[in-house]
Amino acid sequence: METRIISEKQDMRYLNWSHTRNSSGTAGTFLKSQETIDGRKIYYKLSRFDSEKGIIGHECINEIVVDRLLTILGIEHLHYELIHADVEIDGKEYETWVCASEDFKQPGETKATLENYYQINNVSGKTRYEFCKENGWVNYIDTMLAVDYLILNRDRHGANIEVLRNARNKTLRIAPLFDHGLSLLCSCFNQKEIEEFDIDEDRPCQNFIGTRSTLENLSLIKTRIQYLAVD
Repeated sequence: METRIISEKQDMRYLNWSHTRNSSGTAGTFLKSQETIDGRKIYYKLSRFDSEKGIIGHECINEIVVDRLLTILGIEHLHYELIHADVEIDGKEYETWVCASEDFKQPGETKATLENYYQINNVSGKTRYEFCKENGWVNYIDTMLAVDYLILNRDRHGANIEVLRNARNKTLRIAPLFDHGLSLLCSCFNQKEIEEFDIDEDRPCQNFIGTRSTLENLSLIKTRIQYLAVD
């Protein structure tokens, strides 16, 4: 699926939305849905939802911005569509923007969160970064850490990195980068907050690998570069 913006309003009131609490610790509820079209599984999500105020976030817009940035940088990632649509939530209609993406699993593949895969397979007691390096994913992880610093991704928990396995073909790979909605100015809801936002401030983020600081996590990359230079 290529990055597209569908401006003509679509009727998507038929979708059923499930409520998911934001795992980053920021107040808000996120709604997700899915359907199968011509054999393709399509996943949908909305920006932050408030039962009283409606859809108040702009995470779907952030997905498209980051999608285009990663395309320019040549980094493998999940592509999104941004769809102008009418949706229905708990019997009430909303005009909003919906983010859509295709399932990145190949036929025969099953997925597991990196957090679960690490807990089951980390028999040698390595750190999460060392474990990924041992599995041949260090370039992916280094790229992810750099990207998350650039966009100030608040939500790279262990379920937002996935491992894809095909038992029959005996293949194992890490999924393309995905889920960048809680980034950029996601905490700003008006012009005043945008103007006062300090892009140089190091804010606490939820990172499965490294610390709660995307800035501090760059030291993992720096350490590896220094090691390669010496080697």
